[in-house]
Amino acid sequence: MINNKELEKYINNYLNIAKFEDYCPNGLQIEGRSDIGKIISGVSANQDLIDQAIDEKADAILVHHGFFWKGEEQVLTGIKKNRIKALLENDINLFAYHLPLDAHPIVGNNIQLALRFNIQNPQPIGDTLVWQGEVEAPLSEVAQSVMNITSRMPLVFGAKDKQINKIAWCSGGAQSYIKFAIEAGADCFITGEVSEQIPAICKENNIAFIAAGHHATERYGVQALAQHLSQQFELDYQYIDIDNIV
Repeated sequence: MINNKELEKYINNYLNIAKFEDYCPNGLQIEGRSDIGKIISGVSANQDLIDQAIDEKADAILVHHGFFWKGEEQVLTGIKKNRIKALLENDINLFAYHLPLDAHPIVGNNIQLALRFNIQNPQPIGDTLVWQGEVEAPLSEVAQSVMNITSRMPLVFGAKDKQINKIAWCSGGAQSYIKFAIEAGADCFITGEVSEQIPAICKENNIAFIAAGHHATERYGVQALAQHLSQQFELDYQYIDIDNIV
């Protein structure tokens, strides 16, 4: 068992959240019971994840996508009311960590992708959220590896036989960050989502692109962080994947 405020303090320090200017609050977003013995982790705090956490009698939920995003409606109505009501009525804590969990060098989404995609010498590109590393394979093999790991068909732009040596990536909806991959001289950029202008940008800059799924590329940070916490504080931990094709 660990106190919820003590757990928040530990995670905040571990992920160095003060370093980030984010689109949402990082940390304990909804306060529940003070003692935590069981954590459920998942990508996003939707109703399905909350309901399963209630069924599992969890003390806390740990997610990458929580509540209270900049620009969203501030009133507690509709699905936001339903989600928060369920958490409060069942006294469940909600912890959410966004950009700090993308960037962390051990449990972050990007380093966890590098480990699974077998990318060598992974490191951030400057102060950006984009990472770079090395592979030696044609684009078709890189795409196959992505599909095998994420269990979903990626959207791929570029010649199948294009040789990929330097690769860049950023989990989630980071398609606009392709500019950092181009500036770094990458042969391929992997992220979660794609926008209409991306195919032309790729063609004109001779860079391949793989859209592997926003949800699919951000499964692994919450798993790694929750596993770390379970070992650090002897907590029960379970990851629940609520399937999302985007």
